[in-house]
Amino acid sequence: MSENQDNRPEENSASSIPPVPPLPSQAAGSPATPAGDVRPAASMGPSYPQYPAPADAAAHTSPTLPYPGHSFGIPQGGQTSPVHTGEKKKSGAGKVVGLLVAAALVGGAAGIGTTWAGANLWDTNGASSTSSGPQVVTVNKTDSVNATTAIATKVLPSVVTINVSAGQNGGTGSGVVLSKDGYVLTNTHVVTLDGETGSPTISVTTSDGHIYQAKVVGTDPIYDLAVIKLEGASGLTPITWGDSSTLNVGDQTVAIGAPLGLSNTVTTGIVSALNRSIEIASSAAPGNGQGDGGNGNGNEGGNPFFFDFGQGQSQQQQTDTSIKIAVIQTDAPINPGNSGGPLVDGEGKLVGINVAIASASSTSSSGQSGSIGVGFSIPSDIAHRIADDLMTDGKTTHGLLGASVRDASSVQGASITGAYVVDVTSGGGAAAGGLQAGDIVTKFNNVPITGAVDLTAQVRALASGTKAEVAYVRDGRTQTTEVTVGTLK
Repeated sequence: MSENQDNRPEENSASSIPPVPPLPSQAAGSPATPAGDVRPAASMGPSYPQYPAPADAAAHTSPTLPYPGHSFGIPQGGQTSPVHTGEKKKSGAGKVVGLLVAAALVGGAAGIGTTWAGANLWDTNGASSTSSGPQVVTVNKTDSVNATTAIATKVLPSVVTINVSAGQNGGTGSGVVLSKDGYVLTNTHVVTLDGETGSPTISVTTSDGHIYQAKVVGTDPIYDLAVIKLEGASGLTPITWGDSSTLNVGDQTVAIGAPLGLSNTVTTGIVSALNRSIEIASSAAPGNGQGDGGNGNGNEGGNPFFFDFGQGQSQQQQTDTSIKIAVIQTDAPINPGNSGGPLVDGEGKLVGINVAIASASSTSSSGQSGSIGVGFSIPSDIAHRIADDLMTDGKTTHGLLGASVRDASSVQGASITGAYVVDVTSGGGAAAGGLQAGDIVTKFNNVPITGAVDLTAQVRALASGTKAEVAYVRDGRTQTTEVTVGTLK
């Protein structure tokens, strides 16, 4: 479909617990962290309620579980390492095979239902209270702790579980702590139930089991990011930002969040592709904006990308808008509920915000929309800019190239892949940079462009007024030009 088919402009007593060894990067003379192993994709299932550990759990070697069959991270023998110490106040290569579904919300717009722990998940009388979920990283064999254990121990205090409700609808996602006083980064589709509500009730549970009420600070539906603020929070542990532009295919990745409502879940894998771009149908995305035009890219038969809320419910039939975003592809298992949570590197630094997964099923109602080892995260370099803007101003900006484009592969006679320029807007950045109808854009800021979605995603990632270098082919010759992107409205 057209790059602008969305009708918008283009494009415990710690003293007795052996500490977890430091990350490889902190140990003198330690070798580089090896790529993580590929784990089987987790199966889909219901969103079970999370049960709190018994008050005297720390005093037992093998504590009795409060509910048979549901350990939810409560240690069953062996020792544990604390999640935190101290007092806690509380290129563009190829097409995606299969269907893309948002890592989304467990429950989503399908309603709270019997899989929710309702009153147990929300404390409406105070800013925070002790809650459910694993409070430690379980270590049963301290002499063989690996790098992933150390990464999880470092990152878990910066990860939260986000419960969102609006009337009878509700869902669960994940988030990343940005500041000690409670700014948290997540996805727009998490806090809006994919556009179902503009006035959500938000409850946030930290990794050590405290609950806070939260308010939306700002949302960015164009790149599916949002910032919320926890009420009365202090002393939280902010995530450490990493540089997604330095990633290599094969680098270790670790995803942490609440897949299927299971808080503090850790999965590991590698970066399986870079410079990927995807298009996802989204009810939260704004529509009916002034578009740059476009004649399509040969995919007008329907957008196969949709949000999946984990209970066989799809919002695809309710929306004709979509977003186009640049992503990191990883095989670290990501499932519904992981949305908004972190993807970190081998040093435990944030390199991505988990946003979507690929599904091999042909319909969202098949119940097979769990991880198949192909997940997607918004690069930290993009997320960092947008998060800063939302925290400061409650809004952000996105670039506008001022050109109508389609996939070059859909143009008769084209001999290369890229974004074929159908038309340029007078006075826009493309026109000012000398681009003309018939040009095929092959690189944008040195990122390979294989089609219209690639170009749109890269332009959208920039703040308005940013300069960018564009490589294009005209009459068989490759040329370059500099453009200044406009403002997407």
